[in-house]
Amino acid sequence: MSWWQGLRCRMRHLQLARAAWKEDMRRFKDEQRAARKDGRMPENPGPPPTGFTLLPWLLMGLGSLSNVLKGETPNPWIGAVGLLAFNSLYVYVVFRAFDKERRKARSTRVVLVVMGVLTTALALGYGGNWLLFFPLLGLATGATVRGPSLGRVGLLLAAFAGAVSGYREGWNGINIAYATFLSTMVTAAILSLSEAVRELRAAREELARRAVEEERLRFSRDLHDLLGHTLSVIVVKSEAARRLAPRSMDAALSQITDIESVGRQALTEIREAVTGYREGSLSTELDRARSALTAAGIEPVVRRSGPPLTPQTEALLGWVVREAVTNAVRHSGAARCEITVAGAAERVRLTVSDDGRGASAVAATPGVGGTGLKGLTERLATAGGSLTAGPSARGGFTVTAELPRDPEELTAAALAATASGPGAAATALPAAAATLAPPPRES
Repeated sequence: MSWWQGLRCRMRHLQLARAAWKEDMRRFKDEQRAARKDGRMPENPGPPPTGFTLLPWLLMGLGSLSNVLKGETPNPWIGAVGLLAFNSLYVYVVFRAFDKERRKARSTRVVLVVMGVLTTALALGYGGNWLLFFPLLGLATGATVRGPSLGRVGLLLAAFAGAVSGYREGWNGINIAYATFLSTMVTAAILSLSEAVRELRAAREELARRAVEEERLRFSRDLHDLLGHTLSVIVVKSEAARRLAPRSMDAALSQITDIESVGRQALTEIREAVTGYREGSLSTELDRARSALTAAGIEPVVRRSGPPLTPQTEALLGWVVREAVTNAVRHSGAARCEITVAGAAERVRLTVSDDGRGASAVAATPGVGGTGLKGLTERLATAGGSLTAGPSARGGFTVTAELPRDPEELTAAALAATASGPGAAATALPAAAATLAPPPRES
């Protein structure tokens, strides 16, 4: 029964791979629809390739299948078993080829060698359409063998395919050799390029995010050094003023004057230093949200993608995360909460959804969707964004916020209110400033 269990295991792997592929396609199509709706194109290059992309090439074996069914192949049962075995090994290899660890495993290389032996046996035994299995073997080899050894392996495989085909079909073996070499090298080149582009994109986003975090860490160290020095001077001069006060009030007043001067200078330096750094880190808010949800017995799922955001955008999204997670902890009764931050070329979207009571929680609990979310809605609208909150179709409650990534668009959106009617000019700049002020917390 071990072979039957192995077959069931392989079928289970295929089902899981198909489910993952369908999920990637669904997510990609959702992003495409959202992009068309907003008049933009997402940076996401689409779902990653899987073994399904190489399955259509099995149609090259239809000629051999036709020969078996028509009885034109000697010993058709042997040909049918060989055809089934080759297809099974091909599917096994190409699905493992898209996982880096399984691609490099010894079992994958052993199966690839067995596949080569089977291809050779079928080609020598039958010839004709059966020689087309060599290009299929080249596809599987190119998907599996990548790196410096690919050129040597591709040439050896093409030469071997040409020799076997020449033995069976004469000069027609040159075409089989060329097709085998081409399928091996082109498959490896396309898959390696696709994998490299995705890795570089992910590395670029991670490096940019780390650079932002390191800059904030550097600023915090500089601010600590600045305050440490200033406070040390103030402490020393305060002690001097306390000692001098009983003996010479003039000397003590002189020290107090110096304290005032140092304090004013330090206040000026701090104000200059923190300009543009008052906004909190979205990563910090996400970490706090994860901790709060875990403490409340809610499973947190946090996903973040896209390039780094501006401090103003991170500040606004951080308040949305704080407010939405607070509502989820207090009112939802959920078991799971998902937080997704997806950044594109022009806009960024934040989604906080839970699987709690949804509409019943909104109706039964006063304060949900109250001043907190209303205030955030007004602030995001002033910044050129939007915020929607309500029960989701699958149950639970969902909060979705969208903002432009360009800080100039944030400013332009706030100043655009000056054209909305009489008296708008008097309220536009205060409204813009309100986007950088902490929103009222929901009771």
